[in-house]
Amino acid sequence: MKNATQKTEQGGPGNIRQRLLRVKVLLPLAFVLAALLLFVIVRQMSGLLAWQQEAERWQGDGEMEFSQISCYLPVDQKVGINQIYTFRNNAMKKLEDASVDLNEQVMMLDAWSTVGKANAATALGKGEASVIAVGGSFFDFHPLRLLSGDYIRESDLMHDRVLLDEDLAWLLFGGTDLQGMQLQLNGVTFVVAGVIQREQDFASKLAYTAGMGLYMSYDAWLSLNSDAAIDCYEFVLAEPVKGFALGVAREKFPIGTGEILCNTTRYSYGNLMDVMLQYGKRSMQTQGIVYPYWENAARCIDSWAGLCTFLATLLLIYPLIVLVITVIRLFRYGREKLEDDWIPAARDTAEEAIRVRQRRRWEKKHGVHEK
Repeated sequence: MKNATQKTEQGGPGNIRQRLLRVKVLLPLAFVLAALLLFVIVRQMSGLLAWQQEAERWQGDGEMEFSQISCYLPVDQKVGINQIYTFRNNAMKKLEDASVDLNEQVMMLDAWSTVGKANAATALGKGEASVIAVGGSFFDFHPLRLLSGDYIRESDLMHDRVLLDEDLAWLLFGGTDLQGMQLQLNGVTFVVAGVIQREQDFASKLAYTAGMGLYMSYDAWLSLNSDAAIDCYEFVLAEPVKGFALGVAREKFPIGTGEILCNTTRYSYGNLMDVMLQYGKRSMQTQGIVYPYWENAARCIDSWAGLCTFLATLLLIYPLIVLVITVIRLFRYGREKLEDDWIPAARDTAEEAIRVRQRRRWEKKHGVHEK
């Protein structure tokens, strides 16, 4: 009988209501915590690719804000170095027109690149290598980890140095400490500047499929391939007003039917939601652009970050509905309490105070005082 009574009490209406109340409280809380976790994941993913952080690095502790822009050209609309220099001048002119002091600090940093193939050979080995020909401050934007040696730079007196990746270094030399050693690219002698390790994040590993490769000066690549042209241009520009750098790129860069992206705002809530709203359409490429692997890696992260943002938004809908319903109920309860209890009580108190005041005035007028 005792056990039966306990079971009856445990399953009684009061206990059921308590359990339902716990569910109503804990379920929205669980949804909110899950949404916050997804937003944390998005924030972590947004910092995975070092090449997208150059605007922040360039700004440092300065007050002037900067934006990082990427321009990708179709295969039939590439640009040459003279057009890059023209755009630089136009961008500086735009900053002057915006009353920016160009002597205060360097207001623009840029880099350009294209890709190709070359036959690489030494006495120890040979093979076809993927080439990324670069110019400007490319390795400021793409700070690949050096295993040995140094980066190649636009300021180098000679443009005959190349930077090998780890796989190509082992094929051609059997090691990675190779600074100053020579190799042949399409029969022309070049010098090894250093050896790099490619990016280790999951997106870059998925995106890079070109095999062993090297980096070389764009000018040197032109000497091997006279038909070469720039298909990727990246720059960091001062942002005196929001959207300034993106506006300059759209107005002055010869993009043709290519694509201009702002990496600084790439992982904002609005942009990530747009990624999900254009999910099917975004997977179709109709502009004839062959993205470099680092942009494909960024688009991979875009998709995952967009999905997490979308799911987090869905998770917050239920708690928001519960909150709105709760506020409405509290408002109704408060209004009923106000009308039924507080207002009548306040009215009675006020009336009593008025009666007391009137009584005192009458007593004072007729000379009657309480004893």
